[in-house]
Amino acid sequence: MGIAIIFVVTLTAIINWPIYWKVLVPLHSEILAFLIFIIIIAATVQLLEMLIEKFFPPLQSSFGIFLPLITVNCIVLAVCLFMVLRKYNFIQTVCYSFGTSCGWALAIILMAAIKEKLILVSDIPKGLRGPGITMIIAGLMALAFMGFAGIITLQ
Repeated sequence: MGIAIIFVVTLTAIINWPIYWKVLVPLHSEILAFLIFIIIIAATVQLLEMLIEKFFPPLQSSFGIFLPLITVNCIVLAVCLFMVLRKYNFIQTVCYSFGTSCGWALAIILMAAIKEKLILVSDIPKGLRGPGITMIIAGLMALAFMGFAGIITLQ
């Protein structure tokens, strides 16, 4: 799933950057950006789904409904919107989209590993099993990653 997110986020940013800066801005049609971005995201996810179905059928069946849900993952749209708000050039957009999606993949892999380890070595109370423990893990991971924000200081 992490590789799928990396593919979709990076490819949609690569496609959306020239559409926004070379077509919508010169035509003063920036208001259509959300619609265009969402259409490109949906098309990219559909392309990925077709490729996986053609070349990796067992992987397709294991993903189930989760692969099409990449379309509504907020990270994909957020990268395209940040590219516009921060006025990134094309290279910055590609690097930002790739780095962001790799960070998402890392976070989801870490979350799965922590949850798997918890299930193996501890007795999670019945009320916290499933979504409850997942939300606790997500909160603790968010606090841990927020700690990195203070490591680098620019002089």
